[in-house]
Amino acid sequence: MATRTQSVQEICEQAKRAARDLAALDTATKDAALAAIADAIESRSAEILEANQADSEDGRAANLDAAFLDKLALNDQRIAQMAAGVRDIIALPDPVGEELDSRTLYNGLELRKVRSPLGVVAIVYEARPNVTVDAAALAIKSGNAVVLRGSSAAERSNAVLARIVAEAGEGAGLPEGSVSLIGSGDRADLTELVQQEGLVDLVIPRGGEALKEAIKKSAKVPVIYAAAGNCHVYIDASADPEMAKRVAFNAKVQRPGVCNASETLLVHCDAAPAVLPALLNQLKDAGVELRTDARTRSLVGAHGDGLLDATEEDWATEYLGMKMAVKTVDSLEEAIEHVNRYGTGHSEAIVTSDDGAAHEFSEKVDAACIYVNASTRFTDGGEFGMGAEMGNSTQKLHARGPIGLRELTTFKYLIHGDGQIRE
Repeated sequence: MATRTQSVQEICEQAKRAARDLAALDTATKDAALAAIADAIESRSAEILEANQADSEDGRAANLDAAFLDKLALNDQRIAQMAAGVRDIIALPDPVGEELDSRTLYNGLELRKVRSPLGVVAIVYEARPNVTVDAAALAIKSGNAVVLRGSSAAERSNAVLARIVAEAGEGAGLPEGSVSLIGSGDRADLTELVQQEGLVDLVIPRGGEALKEAIKKSAKVPVIYAAAGNCHVYIDASADPEMAKRVAFNAKVQRPGVCNASETLLVHCDAAPAVLPALLNQLKDAGVELRTDARTRSLVGAHGDGLLDATEEDWATEYLGMKMAVKTVDSLEEAIEHVNRYGTGHSEAIVTSDDGAAHEFSEKVDAACIYVNASTRFTDGGEFGMGAEMGNSTQKLHARGPIGLRELTTFKYLIHGDGQIRE
């Protein structure tokens, strides 16, 4: 594995050389390398946990919030899940070489359009050490070299995981430099990484808005932003009250520190009396701080104790924690307008018994993932049957939604002839 004694450019140059060989590897070799990586993660779990404990202790000493510490933390179950995620990727079809189109041209040329690797993919991420493994496994299966740049908060965890992945992969036949880590959290390294024209083919940042803004200012290579998730659940007038409460509660509380957790609850005024009092009590009992409009507070009456006034900023905020904004609306149209105004295009949900309302919400809301009668928490490569993911894109070019194996490929045209020349 590339070490930090090398410059960013040297790491990327090595990755570029590896990418050329990776692109030509057969599926069996890539799968064997992934199997060796999964086995190594399990067999070296004590090493991983020791490094992660040190990172977590530093995080607590730095007074990082509970949601961030949850994303940082590893345990036996999460390590097992990482290994299982790698094995899930082994089971997926190899996208490289997949034929997208074929035809014979007027001049007899045989034209085929096939998937091919992007080359060198750099992923910049914060907190989550499991991304080290997920990103590497996806890159390997899709024939790409990967350059990893994690945050200083998970520096020890990332270093151990990247070393395990690289050593196991190279031992099973991957070229040296297939998996590299830039271990420093230095912003100068980030700037240099996103300016490696000709070496890095794509950068995927996973993190807060400050990280994305820094990359936007300096990037010279293509970027797919794994976007923030200011997600909504809208409870329509016709919604089944029990389903509505179950979906809304899960979307907020099941894991509040992730990008597909719901941050705002919108409730149609006709559904509010049957839904809001009990649901707001459930959320408060779970420890959620609720920020509501005046109309919501008036509707819940005595159940409104402890509710705070929502501000304009609350509607636009991705809390990534135990806070939620709540608004009562007069119509489906008002809910759609609110979602499109404040949402980040990540994941949006409607709970309804009206097929027409479900269709209108699905057609008019501009987001990568639209849910009807289901929690937003399902937006995930693993849940979608794509294996792990590099992140979730809200962009509309190349990739949208979970970034899995196929989203890490481009295509090329292969043209075979028998001596044709153009007149």
